[in-house]
Order: sequence, then structure tokens, then C-alpha cells
Amino acid sequence: MPGRTDSRLRLLVLLGCFVLASSALVARLAWWQVIRRDDLAQQARLQTSLRSEIPSARGAIYDRSGVVVLATTVERDRLVAATDKLTAEQRREMADELAPLLGLDDAGTTALIARLADPRPYVILARGLEPEVSNKIRDAVAAGRIPPVGLESEPTRVYPQAGGGPDSTLAAQLLGFVNRDGGGQYGIEQRYQDVLAGSPRIVYAQKDVNGRPIPETSLVTDPGTPGTDLRLTIDAGLQLAMEQELLAAWVADRATSVSAVVMDPYSGEVYAEASYPSYDANDYSAIAAGDPSRFLDPVVSQVYEPGSVFKMFTAVAAFESGKVDTQTKVKDVGTLWLDHHHAKVDDADRRGKGWMTFEDAIAYSRNVVAAKVALGLAGTTAAAATILHEVWSRFGFGSPTGIDVAGEVGGIVNDPAIRPWHQIDLANGAFGQGVAVTPIQLATAFSAMVNGGTLVKPHVVAGVGDRNATVAQPAAVLKPGMSPTLIKLMNHVVTAVPFYHDRTLIPGYYVGGKTGTAQIWDAKAHDWKRNLFNYSFIGFVGRTTGHPDIVVAVRIHEGKPTIARVGQLEMPVMSFELFRRIAYDAITTPGLLSTPAPAPAPATVPATADR
Repeated sequence: MPGRTDSRLRLLVLLGCFVLASSALVARLAWWQVIRRDDLAQQARLQTSLRSEIPSARGAIYDRSGVVVLATTVERDRLVAATDKLTAEQRREMADELAPLLGLDDAGTTALIARLADPRPYVILARGLEPEVSNKIRDAVAAGRIPPVGLESEPTRVYPQAGGGPDSTLAAQLLGFVNRDGGGQYGIEQRYQDVLAGSPRIVYAQKDVNGRPIPETSLVTDPGTPGTDLRLTIDAGLQLAMEQELLAAWVADRATSVSAVVMDPYSGEVYAEASYPSYDANDYSAIAAGDPSRFLDPVVSQVYEPGSVFKMFTAVAAFESGKVDTQTKVKDVGTLWLDHHHAKVDDADRRGKGWMTFEDAIAYSRNVVAAKVALGLAGTTAAAATILHEVWSRFGFGSPTGIDVAGEVGGIVNDPAIRPWHQIDLANGAFGQGVAVTPIQLATAFSAMVNGGTLVKPHVVAGVGDRNATVAQPAAVLKPGMSPTLIKLMNHVVTAVPFYHDRTLIPGYYVGGKTGTAQIWDAKAHDWKRNLFNYSFIGFVGRTTGHPDIVVAVRIHEGKPTIARVGQLEMPVMSFELFRRIAYDAITTPGLLSTPAPAPAPATVPATADR
């Protein structure tokens, strides 16, 4: 009789395996259905729904009054179509019908035809449609002249104020613009992007077979926060008047560009700031395709050799060193040989004026005298270079001013501690060659010279929402009592020289400043540009004697003189004439200046400045 083949132990082992396998399956199922439930549900939602970020209402930008709107956001339509549902004939008919409704030229019509030829379920044909254009398109659809299309509302940034020149909006380079994705580009729009934009609204919605959201299924998971309005320090009326002056000078002088900035020397508030050529921020895409360099703001983003306006900083170094005062006599010899006769500097007319007071040498802008004074700051060239460079650095050259716009550059200043200066480097630096700065740096530095000796931080935003903007405390850069001497020196420039006197002074106001004319180096040709110069004037105007109220910096870039002789380079509109026009517009702008005028604040200088 055969033996039994079953075994209790075998059955127990087999049962244990089944129990173990079942437990593993249950544990795995619990893992997916309990522990990973939320993750799996989220993945499922992502496969069948869309996550959308809807921009919040962008904050508006106002001028200093809080009334004039410089930038705002409006709802406009975008035109969309399911081009994959259109026949070739329908596409041709649609292009013929839409082109005149959209006001397209030949290039625009060609681009529209190309978009219609792309067979997709969702194609954007046009953006930023005005309400009347949208209504005409609806009428064309209703009349059966074009197949059904979609008109979807979208926010569009608008700059409603016309600029001072053709095809421009007010303060375009200062404001910047907003791209199609809602990102601020350049200027204030970029610098204050987070403040203006706020945070977007997050919406989930189921999507249809074409991948588009189904409105009825929308779920808001984050309501977002609206953008905050900005109130600027800019006066819209003065800004417009200044832009008109820049355009006139640009045309008359056949210049590459003309720039200016008007600033309160005590607070750092920028009342007006512009350059020409400018652009229309409502049509930034056309500029991007043709000349994107126009987006850069030359006042803060472009450096140049300023020329003789820098003689005022040589004067500061000389006065602080005790080597020279305004009445010190210095012999002007017309040409000064340096570095063992390997280099030289010339006066503009190459004629020496003989012995003259230092204040007259500054007024008549004598390069040789400025070079002699700089070389005499100390016993060696290295020591004198250190003194002059320290003055430049103290006044902010070589570093950004910190103005609250995007794209500011710090300029180019060679440090003699890194690369020792020769005599010619020191001499050239004494009258503003071999150093590169921005107009906003010059306006800020001259403000320090006339406001009692403090380096203010220039700024263009006065308020964020209902709060006043926070401004950094100014830094002392001059000894107390130095400002009156520098103010008188700048007033002497425009009163002592008939060439300036007749075209700079404003009857009834106290005026001062310094001119600068500089050659322009052509890096490609490795030579100076012929008959092209940078013309500058940095000055002040005040309602009372000895007290500047406003600082104005003017730059005419690559101006072409109509009279070009040794010692005489004249244009139809000189830099100091342009200064006078802008300064008069500023000083007479209603409500711009505080009343009465504040007294200059005394300054306490750091030890490095007290020589």
C-alpha cells in the first residue's frame, strides 16, 4: 500500500506563503491608496487639467502730483482662431478681410498670412485690439465674411502721455515698458517689477480635447495680490517741456543724442530726466526690431568723457590741499610738456594767457592751468594722483549712484593704486579726459558741491502705494564752508566770461555752472572722431543769491559744430544755452520748489577729506 503524499507541514508553509503574498498586496494597495493618495490624485488632475497664472492688476505710475497717469493697464482683446479647422480658401479670405480691419501694412499682412497657415487648434492672430476694432471683427463674423474667431480679453500696459518728440511717450526711457509676459523691462518698470506686478492668481481648470481650459471647471487656489501704484518725483509738465527742448537741440545740433536731468540738490529728487531720440513705449516691439539700443537710458546707462566740467573736482582737491585758492595766480603757457617731453596737454586755443587767477582759469577753462594745479597737489605724481582720485571716489565716480531705475552703470575710473598714473594721466584727468561718467553721476556730484557738502542719493520714486519712499541718508563729502566758495566759483564762470554770460544767465535768478567739451575716441579707427564732440554743462539756478535751488546736467552727444576753429567749437544750441532753457522751465514750474528756499545744511566730513 503506497504511503500518504500530503503533509501538514507542507500545507502550513503553503498557507504562510499565501498569507505573506496577500499581506504584501494589501500593504502595497494601502501604500498607493492611502499614503500616496494625494500625490496620485494630483498627477491625475495634472493630466486632465491646466494650471494658469493670471496676472493681477498691475499698479499704475503717476507723476509727483499723483494725478497725471504716466503708465496704466487696460483690458484689450487678443484675436485667436483654430486654424487647423480652416481650409486654404478660408485662410485667404480671412487674411483679406482682417488685414484692413487690423490696419496692417504689407509686412503685417504677410505675418498674418503666415500665422493663419500654421494648422493648430489655437493660434493668436493679433493682440491689443481697441474696442472699435473688436466690434468690427464681431460684425464681420456675424455677416459671414470670416469664419468664427475668438476675442479674448487680456491686460495691456498703456502709456497715455505723449512725449516731447514725434513717435514718443512721456519719460519713455525712464519708465521702460512691460512685455507680453507681464515682465517690466528697463527703467522703473523693471526696477519695481515685484511692487507693480503683485502676485498672480493661480487657477486650475479641466481641459478639453484641444487642451484648452473649460471655464465651468475653474478652481482658484491662490487669489494673488494686486500690484501697487507708484508716485514719482517727476513733474509731468516740466518733463514735457524738457523733452521738447532736447528735441529742438538734437535737430539744431545734428547730434547723435541729447540728454538732461533736473534734480533737487538737497533731497536727491529727480524732477525731470530724458534723452532724445526716445521711443513710443506703446509700440516697443517695433523699436525692439529696429533699434533696441534706444531702450537704454543714456542718463544712467551710458558713460562718456565729460571734459572740463571735471575741473571743478580739481578745484576741490586744490582748495582742500591748501595749495591754491580762487585768487592764486597761475601762469597759463598754452602748451605743457610732460613725462620728459613725451606727452603734452594744450589749451583749446593753444595760446597762453599768462598769469591769471585760478578762478579766471576755471572760468576760461584753461587746460594747462588745471593740469599744473593737479600736478602740484603733492610732491610726486603718485601722491598727487592719489589725492585727485580720492576726491573723485568721494563724489561717487566709479560707482553707481543707486538711483532707483534698472540698468545704472558705475562709470570707468582708473585707480592709481592699481595702475600707476603717468604725468599725462594726471593732467588729462584734471580736465575730464581719461575718465568715463554718467550724467546722473555729474548731477549728484555737483549737487554735493552746492548743497553744503553732502552726497545725496538721486531717486525717482516718491511714494509706493500710500507710503512715502524711504531714501538713504546723504553722506558728507566736503568740509563745512566749502560750498559757498564752489558756488561763487561756478557763478564766476558764467558772469566773468562774455561768451557764457550772454547765453547762460537768467534775469532775476542766481546762476552758476561749468562747461565741458571733450573729444570722442573712435575705438574702431583708433583715433579721435573728426568734428564730433561731447558738450556738457552742469549748473544750478537759485531764487536767491548764493543759494542754488535746482541742479541741471546737460549732455549733447556727438554734436557737430557749425563753427570749428582752434579754440572755438560752436553749435546752433550750445550746452549752456540748453541749460538756461531747461533751468528757466524748472525754476518757473508752479509748485515745484519749496517756499521759502531751505538753507544749505552744514556737513561733517570724513577724516580723509580734511587735508
